[in-house]
This record gives sequence, structure tokens and C-alpha cells, in this order.
Amino acid sequence: MQSLGIDIGSRTIKTVLLDDGEIRRWEVVDATSRPAETARRYLAKYGGVPVVATGYGRDLLEIENVSSVTEIRACARGIRSYCAHARAILDIGGQDLKAILLDAEGRIAKFEMNDRCAAGTGRFLEIMAEKLGFSVAGFGGAAQYGAPGITISSVCTVFAESEVIGLLNKGTPPDDIALAVHQSVVMKITGMYKRLSSSSDTVHLVGGGALNSCVRRLLENELRVKVLVPANPQIVVALGAAIIASQSA
Repeated sequence: MQSLGIDIGSRTIKTVLLDDGEIRRWEVVDATSRPAETARRYLAKYGGVPVVATGYGRDLLEIENVSSVTEIRACARGIRSYCAHARAILDIGGQDLKAILLDAEGRIAKFEMNDRCAAGTGRFLEIMAEKLGFSVAGFGGAAQYGAPGITISSVCTVFAESEVIGLLNKGTPPDDIALAVHQSVVMKITGMYKRLSSSSDTVHLVGGGALNSCVRRLLENELRVKVLVPANPQIVVALGAAIIASQSA
């Protein structure tokens, strides 16, 4: 039996098609223009298949009578398909951050979420990469060549952007600023995670931000735990939605 999970995020739409519990196909496409129309195209493409929507824009498919679940529930279900004993998750999305703890049975025990400010999110990293002249894909690599000693103190994206421009005007090397930007992101994520008082020695990092190698390295240093990134971390939430769809069909 096939099922479809659609994760309608603020930056991208992720879809996962399952066939008898195995991933048959997955896609990540831009969602910054006409996300509802894009999501409906997937419904038409896989007509008749059980569907569950999740993500920032999951309500866009209400008119299509598509069931929806929260990203937190879908994320928990998705990560357990990668690791049956996963207990701690950090999700770096385009516009929000989530820290999630699961109990031994995989149920959500506690979570923290930051969705009021883009600081520390994937979009924040995109903006800073652009200001510093890096591609998003190469930003994390550039930061790993940076020298420590600079601090980005602002927690607001607009003010942080001003700090970055000021540092550039002073002649600060872009790689050094890139490292400081990544450190500010990691400190924000670390603060959220520590408030959950997790005792887990392993954290699973998901979302588009998990593709950034510098974020992963800095998180391991700050949290002093093993940070694991699943294959294709940006589709974990869509995968969870597809699993839920298959079980509710």
C-alpha cells in the first residue's frame, strides 16, 4: 500500500511517497511562491493515495479534505523510523527551531519551539550567507576556516545583519564572521535544548539546517553529546507524515 506525506514549510515543500513502508520517492521543492498550488499538484499526481499534511502551511490543504498533524508529531514518528531508540531531536527549519524529547515508547515527552523570530533558523543562515557573499551550500564549510574571537550579540535577524555589515566595513575576514554567525545559531539552539533537561547522550539533528556541517560540529562541542544526522534530514517530517497516513488508511 502506498501513502504520501507532505511537509509544507516556509521555504520548501517536502514530499515522501511510501510503498509498503519503504520510501519509493521523495522530493524537496521551493515553497516561496504559490505553496498551496504546488502542494495540490502533488495531490493530483498521487491521486487516491492516503495523504497526511504537516508543516508551517499544512492548513493550506484543508479545502482538499487532507488530514494534518503537527510537525512535532510527524518529526517524532519520522526519526523513529531511522532510529528505533531515538530520544532527543533538534529540528532546524526555515523559519523555526524545535527541540523535542521522546519517551521510551516514542511519545512526545517535552518540546520547545521558537517560531517568533527567524534568528537561528535556516532563513537566518541564508540571509547571513548572502550578506557575506557565500552560497548557502558553502556557508558551513567557510565557517570552519574562520578564526574564533568574534561575537554576534543580537538575537534579532535585522540587528544581527547590521552587526555583520559593521564587521565587514571594519575589514573583518568573512570566514571569521561566518564562524561567529554559526556560533550564535548554535548558542540559541543549545539554550532551547538545555531547558528540556535531556539526559540523552545522542541528539538527532534534522531539517534543512542539519545539512550544515559547521552547525553539527559546534553543537557536538557545546552539548557534549553525539549529534547524528540521518540520510536526507530535510525529509524526516514528511516521512513521519507518510507513516501516519499509512497507519490511518
